[in-house]
Amino acid sequence: MFAYIVRRLIAVIVMLLVVTLVTFGIFFAIPKLTGADPAALYVGKQADPATIEGIREKLGLGEPILVQFWDFVTGIFAGRDYTGGGTTVRCDAPCFGYSFRNEQPIWPVLQDRLPVTLSLAGGACVLWLLGGVTTGIVSALKRGSLWDRAAMTIALSGVSLPIYFTGLLSLAVFSYGLGWVNGEYVEFAVDPAAWFGGLILPWVTLAFLYAAMYARLTRATMLEILGEDYIRTARAKGLREPVVIGKHAMRSTMTPILTILGMDLGALVGGAILTETTFNLPGLGQAAVKAISDRDLPLILGVTLIAAAAVVVANLVVDLLYAVIDPRVRLS
Repeated sequence: MFAYIVRRLIAVIVMLLVVTLVTFGIFFAIPKLTGADPAALYVGKQADPATIEGIREKLGLGEPILVQFWDFVTGIFAGRDYTGGGTTVRCDAPCFGYSFRNEQPIWPVLQDRLPVTLSLAGGACVLWLLGGVTTGIVSALKRGSLWDRAAMTIALSGVSLPIYFTGLLSLAVFSYGLGWVNGEYVEFAVDPAAWFGGLILPWVTLAFLYAAMYARLTRATMLEILGEDYIRTARAKGLREPVVIGKHAMRSTMTPILTILGMDLGALVGGAILTETTFNLPGLGQAAVKAISDRDLPLILGVTLIAAAAVVVANLVVDLLYAVIDPRVRLS
């Protein structure tokens, strides 16, 4: 088990380096190949040549791409100084870049936005796992019943309806109409009750979409597993049905669920753009939208790296959970 964890950690470190290199290349190397000037992209089209040249000097864009990448990576761990035009700008570690458009380091912006996105993704994940998996199991056990048909119809509706529709509908009914929730994000440390009230609608809206997918996946997987030989053997041995379902069938059912959970949760931590925009949540997704609108490349790069790291780390956690659920992973 220890060797398995070490191998996975090494693989994650290598993957993060590869992701960082590819992302950095997209933002710095590809513009050069297409004839674009990265310095001009940083400051906008209307900047004067002196400003563009100063940015090029501060960012070291005249250096070879590998040197630029090394400076970027070392800046994440040790900080970095941007020197040019007679001025020096300090970016303390972890330095994910410096926005000369907003004149501030990228990491404090990401640090302020990340708790909002984590709160949104974490709460919605709990709801869709509880609702989706439970609904899928009950539907599989009551196959062909009224419950099964109704649950799968609702699940199909949840998959089909886009977030901006269900989000605006929930805001119109429960916030603007009934006034049950305030619809504004408040930090947990300031007021836990207001924090919960501001996130309950985004949680339910996001969970409705994902719970529908998880319910359908759980039902299909559970139906397949219930027909396996070892399930029939467990029942023939006289084991009670809750033990057969909870101890034997659920273990195999959770494997594909964990697989997509790692991808879904990692992607949401990178920013639930539609949900955050619909409910005006100041998270990473909203920051990415604003950065794209402002052509703030350092901030776009920072959000992209955080999103990629979240997916890689989430899949690492899933791989470790495989070893807990499936003994074959520990013995392989």
